[in-house]
Amino acid sequence: MAKRRDFLFGSAAATAAAAAVLHPSKTKAQTNREEMIALQEGFVGQYQGGVYLLPATDETVQWGWFNNAEPPRARIQSGDTVIMETMMASQNQVLPGVSIEEITRLRVDHPGRGPHTITGPIFVEGAEPGDVLKVKINRIVPRTYGCNWNLPGELGLGQFPQLFPEPQAKHFFLDMARGKTEFLPGIELPVRPFPGILGVARAESGQYSTVPPGPFGGNMDCREMVAGTTVYIPVFVEGALLWSGDSHAVQGNGEINLTAVESAFNELNLTVEVIKNKPLTWPRIESDTHWMTVGYDRDMNTAIRIMEEETVKFLAEWKGMNSSDARRYMNTYGDFRVAEVVNQLKGVYCMLPKTDGPAMAPLPMMDTRTDFVTHAVNADAMEAMNQAALALIERIQDEKGLAALDAYSLASLALDARIGRLDSGAYHVHCLMPKSTWVA
Repeated sequence: MAKRRDFLFGSAAATAAAAAVLHPSKTKAQTNREEMIALQEGFVGQYQGGVYLLPATDETVQWGWFNNAEPPRARIQSGDTVIMETMMASQNQVLPGVSIEEITRLRVDHPGRGPHTITGPIFVEGAEPGDVLKVKINRIVPRTYGCNWNLPGELGLGQFPQLFPEPQAKHFFLDMARGKTEFLPGIELPVRPFPGILGVARAESGQYSTVPPGPFGGNMDCREMVAGTTVYIPVFVEGALLWSGDSHAVQGNGEINLTAVESAFNELNLTVEVIKNKPLTWPRIESDTHWMTVGYDRDMNTAIRIMEEETVKFLAEWKGMNSSDARRYMNTYGDFRVAEVVNQLKGVYCMLPKTDGPAMAPLPMMDTRTDFVTHAVNADAMEAMNQAALALIERIQDEKGLAALDAYSLASLALDARIGRLDSGAYHVHCLMPKSTWVA
């Protein structure tokens, strides 16, 4: 583990660090925890006020890859709270004003890895394969800026790289007092931060790109993972090894032009608990009002089937339902949405209300009082997504007088992509854009 670099959190932390230096024998006698001993010896991170502080420094982050052999940067017990920082993309090189040419160079010059910078890993004592890591997101404080970009051309990234062949970077100021950011004059987006990446080490040895998500979590890009939610992630290696990064301030369902408003977090406050002998196949998400199951695969049709299977399995555990009853319940109350479609794997999720209420209303096929709406149906779910998303991009481009790249970017940040009836042989995709995005 690397040495810390001038990391002190306030005067209390400075006092504690000084005490460790001035009175090492006395301090060491008070603990046998490895992470506290590491702190006394000058390593990064420390306990302070009952929580573990993990800064984002060159010693505590990795750029674009996971590896289950990576030495832990923190070691906590089940039930501990950890406050971590994260960096901007490409190890803090995508900062306000950086050009799209530089962003492209950073991607081209580092093939095989993701653009994400992840903080960690965090070793959780007692976590073993077959357990579940319960991660409660208590609080998120983003930086006051972020950036959205697309990378088409030879890289061919995003949902429509051939239709929008020019790259673009847009920088944003996040007005945290108002909880808004201005996309263009007269267009505002709500700031709703969440970790694009929250995941543990996979079982396989070696170095893996941070781009594709998986059963280990990772780059799920599910915009429901805001403060107040809890994420349940299956454990594959001893200590679980928890990372976070790809910190998002604003994102639409699908993240279709490749990125969200990519930011960094001054504070990502997590309480981490080990649930023993509770195997999961895929992560689950819990909010105050909903349970959420997920599905990810290179084929969106398969991702939907995985989501259905995970939902049926969850309902069997939650409500004791058999498969037939669970499927009826899912189709009556489930709200099916698209997480992302641009990270090699396509992601979908199902939101189930915790309290029984009215059945889910049919999704709109035309504009409503609150939303612009497009709809497509196709035997292939991704093709239906393509048709509905592109129709909405073209609509706001024409009706609102937006440049093509701005319409593409806005859709990536504000689109609400939902999956309608799960008919046999046909997928309905409904794309909504809130009319409140345009302000007086």
